[in-house]
Amino acid sequence: MISVGNLSVGGSGKTPVVATLARMLLEWGERPAILSRGYARRREGDGVVVVSDGKSLLAPVEHSGDEPQMLARALPQVPVLVCPDRYLAGRLAEHQLNCSVLLLDDGFQHLPLGRQVDVLVMPASDLDEAVLPSGRLREGLDAASSAHCILVPGSDEDVTRVSASFERTPVFRVVRRYEPLRSLGSSPVAGSRVVAVAAIGRPQRFFTALRELGYDVVREVPFSDHHWFTVRDLERIHASVRESGADLVVTTEKDGVRVPPQPGWAVLPMTAGIEPVDRFSSWLRERV
Repeated sequence: MISVGNLSVGGSGKTPVVATLARMLLEWGERPAILSRGYARRREGDGVVVVSDGKSLLAPVEHSGDEPQMLARALPQVPVLVCPDRYLAGRLAEHQLNCSVLLLDDGFQHLPLGRQVDVLVMPASDLDEAVLPSGRLREGLDAASSAHCILVPGSDEDVTRVSASFERTPVFRVVRRYEPLRSLGSSPVAGSRVVAVAAIGRPQRFFTALRELGYDVVREVPFSDHHWFTVRDLERIHASVRESGADLVVTTEKDGVRVPPQPGWAVLPMTAGIEPVDRFSSWLRERV
């Protein structure tokens, strides 16, 4: 089992890292499965929800939650399972879906499950944070020493800063890579003046990324993480488009699974590269 987790609440970039690891495992001939608790689902139950069996999408976003749904759509060959009891989900993945490696999404604090590899995604900004409720950390910084490796989203300077704090732990850099906009409706994507909508942990990071990619963000519309959009929300967003003269609405890939098909809407897909890729790949293969 490979666990991917973090110390701080909200928006560290775990889910794209999980997707990257799943793709690597597929390339090596493994059959990975992703296990998630399915946070902020609209319809929860005690049993295992098989979001995808690696062949077909089997559960709607209301039953799966947004991040498992996004992973299932992005990785059609990878089973994705949701359950509060991830041991039960793992047993099902191994014995009924013949999976060879389990990827535990958001598992750093989930201690009952044993793991061969503990991956911690840690922005350099975590070094300046305090433990809840004073700050954003779920537990103290000393907990990071138990990780088998640390992945740092950001610059080389960020990596250097984290490495200096945890000298005995391998540290790698996570690079965010953005793909072309993908339409959420039947209409093609056109134009550069956008209303940006984000219901993620750190929405400003998304707004900044759009501007760095050359889009003219004429209106920012943030919501709380995992927000379920209402009809009134959509009406307010469409009114912002009319008032600002925007060409389209752009949201995150995670938010896109919670929005019904909308004309004039697009998502910005993002993937996570782990660098240096050869060194990380060798490091992980030794442990799988």
